[in-house]
This record gives sequence, C-alpha cells and structure tokens, in this order.
Amino acid sequence: MKKILSLLVASILLIIIVIGSGAYNMAATEKHWGITEKIIEWVRENSIEARAKNLEVPPLDSAELLSKGAEHYSAMCTICHLAPGLEPTELSIGLYPQAPIFHQQAPISDPMVQSNRAKEYFWVIKNGLKMTAMPAWGLSHDDDTIWAMTAFILEISDMTPKQYENLIQSAGNHSNDHSNHH
Repeated sequence: MKKILSLLVASILLIIIVIGSGAYNMAATEKHWGITEKIIEWVRENSIEARAKNLEVPPLDSAELLSKGAEHYSAMCTICHLAPGLEPTELSIGLYPQAPIFHQQAPISDPMVQSNRAKEYFWVIKNGLKMTAMPAWGLSHDDDTIWAMTAFILEISDMTPKQYENLIQSAGNHSNDHSNHH
C-alpha cells in the first residue's frame, strides 16, 4: 500500500513539474495532445448534457421566432460560426477549438434528437463555454431571444445562401431591432 501511495504522489508531482515547466504549449496554433482533447470533449459533452437535460423546449416553429433568431445570429454569431454563402473570417480561422459551422451540419429529422439538441444549444448560448471563445449570451439576452437563436440554428442546415440572405433582409424589415432589446 505504501508503494502504491508513494507512486501516486510521485506521479502527481511529476505531472505538476511538467505542466509547471511550460512543456504544455497553450498556443491556439498548437493542437492539444490527443488524450487532452478527448478528456476536454468528454467533460464538455457530459457537462452540457447534464445541465441541459431538464430544460423545457418551447415551440420553435414560428416564422417570427425564426426571423428574430436569424437577426441575432447574423449580428452576433456569423463571425465565428459563419452562415450559408459566407467565407471564413479572420477570427473563425484563428479559433481553437474551431467553432461549429452549423449550416454545414446535417439536418436533424428525429424529433427526440432535435429536442435534445435544442436544449443543449440553448444552454450553451445562454451560458457560454470556457476556453472556447463562446460567450455567455444569457448575461445580455433574455431566454426568449436565446430560444429564437436556438430555433434558427436548428434550421440553418437546410438553408441556401439565398434563403439565408432573404431571411436576414426580412428580419431587418421587422421590429426585432437587435440593438435595442437587451
């Protein structure tokens, strides 16, 4: 038992020395070690799932909600997450980890999967994610607005650049003025 305890303490000290020495490169241009990436992804996915699972998803299928979500997405999200017809930005290229590109994801047809994804998207948009550059929009936006952004993200994978542009123009012609509702 003493040998196991000594080995454990020595291992922890060695890890502390290696990490404290600067051996682990924190540059965004340098990928994580494979094991580090797997641990971060596992922790992130489990954390989001645990905190989002009891959320109540409101109806997300109204045109007004989609328009409001599109307006906010266009104003706040495209610099990292892009949109149909938009080229990668200087910011999106420099992110590590890379932000999800929602319009390139496959549409979700299963209602249960879509409901779970809506809960997760809502939670992430509201609370942000540490060490990813994803801000906590819940500090400046109400839940209705965050659900609108969630609804839009669930629909963007089906959009052509023309459909996206039309929706953004339509949102600009309505009373969802992004700059005044926080």
